[in-house]
Amino acid sequence: MTQLLLHLADFNERRWAEGFAAALPDLRVVTREDAYDPAAIDYIFIWKPAPDAFDGLSNLKAVLSLGAGADALLRHPHLPEGVPIVRFMDEHLAQCMSDYVVSQVTMHQRLELRFRRQQKAREWKQLYPAPAWEANVGVMGLGSLGQEVIGNLKALGFALRGWSRTAKQIDGVETFAGADGFAPFLAGTDILVNLLPLTEETQGILNYETFSKLKQGGLDGWGPVIVNAGRGGHQREADIVRALDDGILKAASLDVFEVEPLPSDSPLWDRDDVFITPHIAAASNEQTGVAYFSKVIRDHLAGKALPNVIDVTRGY
Repeated sequence: MTQLLLHLADFNERRWAEGFAAALPDLRVVTREDAYDPAAIDYIFIWKPAPDAFDGLSNLKAVLSLGAGADALLRHPHLPEGVPIVRFMDEHLAQCMSDYVVSQVTMHQRLELRFRRQQKAREWKQLYPAPAWEANVGVMGLGSLGQEVIGNLKALGFALRGWSRTAKQIDGVETFAGADGFAPFLAGTDILVNLLPLTEETQGILNYETFSKLKQGGLDGWGPVIVNAGRGGHQREADIVRALDDGILKAASLDVFEVEPLPSDSPLWDRDDVFITPHIAAASNEQTGVAYFSKVIRDHLAGKALPNVIDVTRGY
């Protein structure tokens, strides 16, 4: 009998197991608390793998990742070589990510943090924010999530720019690629949105040097700003604080952090130019997750190709 092992940190494994058991009645679904033979496991459904996550799993057909990104998996010292990794990608996750980014971009375009300061100081200073088409939004990462976000921002009228590792053409978007295109991309960007996968090349990309190359003075003097919904490893928080203090950044929306939960002594907590959310931009949904990966397993057992397989050499 085909067997599926669940290895989910921060999630209720038993509840997910019940969902998979109902969706895949011909499979044996086990959690780490159950008795099972590791060598008999065909698929592992995983999030935040423990050091011993892959011990004894000598006959895996695929690793199923609950997250859209697989950086934690790819760093695992015992990741089975040659076993395909399937990442989670569905409409629910994409919509939630888009909702988060759109809310933050429009917040900054409408100068909300500036008006919050005025409210706290009981100041009545009328300043009318420019329309969306005068705000240049630059999206780093033009994969499925990036293109979903761009589509929804385009509908609101924003001027859009995109940067990716390799060249891509997107209707209505000025695109840039590679190292040579990075500085020109930043130079015209008021609101920088990060949706990149976390790789060796993108580690720490949100740093002081990057911020110093952003367009200055946009958004009625309230730009540039950053929105990070990617990974905490993309940002250097000491550089964010320094850039805000120096005025080369005016504000930041951060959903991810170098250490999570964000330590209580982080200087980010007390800043009125930083909007913090606790890694909630695009939570994986149990119902849609079970439906998605159940179909992946059924199709794979029927001889179909696995979807959304991570390219291990590229990191995404």
